[in-house]
Amino acid sequence: MGQKERKGELRANVKERLNAVEQEVLTLNVGKIHEHFFALKEWQKAKTIGVTISVGREVDTYAILKKGFEMGKVMAAPKCDPQTRTLSFYEIASLSDLEDSFYGLKEPDPNKCRLLKDDELDFLLVPGLLFNAKGYRIGYGGGYYDRFLNKNRTIDTCSLCHPLQLSQELPIESHDYPVDIIITSEGIFRT
Repeated sequence: MGQKERKGELRANVKERLNAVEQEVLTLNVGKIHEHFFALKEWQKAKTIGVTISVGREVDTYAILKKGFEMGKVMAAPKCDPQTRTLSFYEIASLSDLEDSFYGLKEPDPNKCRLLKDDELDFLLVPGLLFNAKGYRIGYGGGYYDRFLNKNRTIDTCSLCHPLQLSQELPIESHDYPVDIIITSEGIFRT
C-alpha cells in the first residue's frame, strides 16, 4: 500500500472514530482544549492570528475568533485557491465577514476583507485529522497548509485535536511540515 492509500485509510478511520464519540464528550473536551489554548504564551503575545473555521466534529474555532475580537487581536481566516492550491489569509472583523465556500467550508469574503501578507501572521491554527508527537499531521488531503508552512517557516503554529486524533505512527512525506504545538483536552504538547 502506498503513502497516499495509507493516508486515505487513516483519514477514513479517524473520521469514523470521531463520529462514534458522543457529542457531550466532544463538547466537554473542547472546553478543556480552549482553556489550554487561551493559557498559551503564543496566543497571549500574538497580534495577528490565522484561524481555520471549524466544521463538523473539528475542535470549535468560533470561540477562539470571538475571544480574539474581544481582545482586540487581528483575526484572519484562510481562503483556498483550488487552481493554484494555495492559501491566502484575510483579516476578518466579525463572523459576518465569512461566506459559504466549497466543501461546506466558511471562508472570508474578499470583497469585505483585507488581504494580509503572509509575514503579518504571528500565530496560526493548523487543522488536521491525525497528529504524532513530533507535530506531523495528516490533513484533509489538499496539501494547502504544508505548502503554506514550507514557505512561511517563522510563524508559530498550533493544532487542536481530540486525544483519539493522536497516533504513534503516521506516514510522513518529504513535503509534510510539522506544527510547533498540539493541544488536546489532556494538555499542551510542544513538539
